[in-house]
Amino acid sequence: MKSGYSALIPLVGAPFLPLTFLARLPLAMLTIGSMTLVTATTGSYALGGLAAAMVGLGSAVGGPSIGYLADRFGQRPILVTVALIHSILLVLLTLLGDSGPDLSVPLLVLMCLITGATGPQVGPMSRVRWIAMTRQQKKNPKVLSAALSLESMFDELGFVFGPVAVGLLASLVNPVLPLYLAAIMTLVLVPIFATHSTGHAVRPVKNSKTVEKVRISAAQVAAIGALVLGMIALGTVFGSSAAGTLAFAGDQGNSNEGGLLYGAMGLSSAIAAISVAAWPQYFRQINRWILCGGLLTIFSFGMHLASSTPWMVVALFIAGFAVGPVIVTVMTLGGEVAPAARLSTVMTMLSAGIVVGTAIGNGLAGVFADSLGYLGAFWVSTGGALVILLAALAMKVIVAKSPSLSRVR
Repeated sequence: MKSGYSALIPLVGAPFLPLTFLARLPLAMLTIGSMTLVTATTGSYALGGLAAAMVGLGSAVGGPSIGYLADRFGQRPILVTVALIHSILLVLLTLLGDSGPDLSVPLLVLMCLITGATGPQVGPMSRVRWIAMTRQQKKNPKVLSAALSLESMFDELGFVFGPVAVGLLASLVNPVLPLYLAAIMTLVLVPIFATHSTGHAVRPVKNSKTVEKVRISAAQVAAIGALVLGMIALGTVFGSSAAGTLAFAGDQGNSNEGGLLYGAMGLSSAIAAISVAAWPQYFRQINRWILCGGLLTIFSFGMHLASSTPWMVVALFIAGFAVGPVIVTVMTLGGEVAPAARLSTVMTMLSAGIVVGTAIGNGLAGVFADSLGYLGAFWVSTGGALVILLAALAMKVIVAKSPSLSRVR
C-alpha cells in the first residue's frame, strides 16, 4: 500500500495496535467520568464542572512532567509507576466523589488535580515509539505518516467512545462504574503497553553514551512554542464547539443530544486523520497546517449558520475534516523539531496543549453562551480556528529564517 499502512503491523506486531488504543481509553474517560459522578451525587453542575476542570489542569501540568521523566529514565519504569499510582487515585477519587452532598470541595479539587497529573501518557509515548522505530530502521516517511495518522485516529475515537462509554455505564448501571473500570483498565493495560517490545526503540538519556547534554536552539524553542500554541487553539475549538453544541441542543429543546451531535465532528476528524498518510509527500507539513487552519476557520461559520439539528450535524461533520489533519501535522512537526533526547517531553507538551485549550474553550464558550446564546460559543470556535492558522503562518516564518530547521518539512 502506497500510504505506508502495510508496513505498520510487521514493524510492531498486530496486538500493539488494539493495545495502544485501549490503554489510552481510561484517560479519555476520566474528565467526563469525574464530572458525571460528582454531578450525579451532589446534584451540582458547578461542582461537576469544577472536578472536570481540575482533572484537565492536573493533566496539563503532569503530562509534560511524565514525558520528561520518560526521556530521562525510560518509558517502562515511569509508565508502570504512574499506572499503579493513578489506579489507586482513581479508586480514591471515586469513593470521594460518591460521598454525596457532604463532599469536601477542597479535597475534591486536590484529588482531581493529582489524579489528572498522574494520568499515563500512552498516546504521546506511543508516538515517540513510532518516531524512534522509523528513524532507526530508516523507513520511508510515509510509514511514519501512516503511524501518526493512525495515532490521531485512535485519539479521536477515544474522545468519541470514552464519553459515550461513561454515559452508558453511568445511566444504565451506576455513576461510579466508569471510574472503577478506568482504574482496572489502567492497572492491566498500561503496564502491558509499558513492557511491550516497541519500548526498546526509545533510549533514555541516562543510558545514552552519545548525548551528554541536551542543547536546544532559540529557533527550536520558537518552533515548539508555535506548535504548542496551535494545539492550545485546537483544544479551544474542541471545548467551545462542545459547549456551543450543548447550548444549541438545549435551545432546540433537548440538551442531552449535545454530546451525540458533537460526535459528528469526532467521526469526520478521525476519517480525515487516517487519510493524511495518503497525501503526497511534496505537500509540505507546514503548508498542510496552513491549508487546514484556513479551511477550519471557514468551515466554523457553518456552525453559526445552522438553524436545525440536521444542519448542525452537517456543519460539525464538515468542520471535522479540517481537524484531524491538524493533529497529525502538528505531531509530525513536533517529532521533526524536538531534540531526540526530549521527544517525549515535547509530545506530552503538545497533548497537554489540547487539554489546556479545551478548558479555555469550555470556559470562554460558557461565558459567551450565557450572554449571547449558542452563537457566542461558536465565535470562540472561529477565533480558535483563526489562531491555528496564525500559529501555522508563524511556524512557516520561523523555519524559513532558521537554517538549523532546514530539515523541517
